[in-house]
Amino acid sequence: MNVSPIINFFINQGVPFTTVILILMLPIIATFIAFLRQVVGIKAFGIYAPLIVTFAFLATNGLKYGIAIFVTVIFTGMLMRFVLKPFRLLYLPRVAIMLTIVAFLILGILVIGGEFKRTGLAAVSIFPILIMITIVEKFIAVQIEKGDKAAIFLAIETLIISILGFFIASSKILIHFLALYPWVVILTIPINILLGKWTGLRVSEYFRFRKIMKHL
Repeated sequence: MNVSPIINFFINQGVPFTTVILILMLPIIATFIAFLRQVVGIKAFGIYAPLIVTFAFLATNGLKYGIAIFVTVIFTGMLMRFVLKPFRLLYLPRVAIMLTIVAFLILGILVIGGEFKRTGLAAVSIFPILIMITIVEKFIAVQIEKGDKAAIFLAIETLIISILGFFIASSKILIHFLALYPWVVILTIPINILLGKWTGLRVSEYFRFRKIMKHL
């Protein structure tokens, strides 16, 4: 693959090509998430959570395994909140117990994957697993603050954004383009400045207030 002199410089310094491309992808995915939040109106768990989940999906051996782990983590976190509720524990010890249970459950899933010869699942790196386990704390915090329905809805939005981000970041066309023109990531800065000055209604708000707008 032909690469720009900039990419070639990093490669010659010992930085793997994949690492360089992933770092260049980061501002693009972050800008994409910012666009979805500011213009479309998809909230999710902020901008950081879907961003790291996107890269966790890239690190797993296939999107389906990443989704399976994400859903398991969220479902377990939701279930354990009800299990631990009668104990009236403080927030941090309760989260620590939830993370422990989630860790054991993920370990069990990996073992099952090995038993059924799902080598891709059994070989998933610890780092994407740890990333997605940290989402439990965010999920629990939203549960406590806004309720189960809001937490589940935000989790679904986070998953959708992360899946879209995965397809963008794994696009061979985009990877090839970044390899030739890495400087284009600088354009995300003025794009985000424009997004930061967005004062119009979000797309979701047009649907939300459509009845009111009909009478204007």
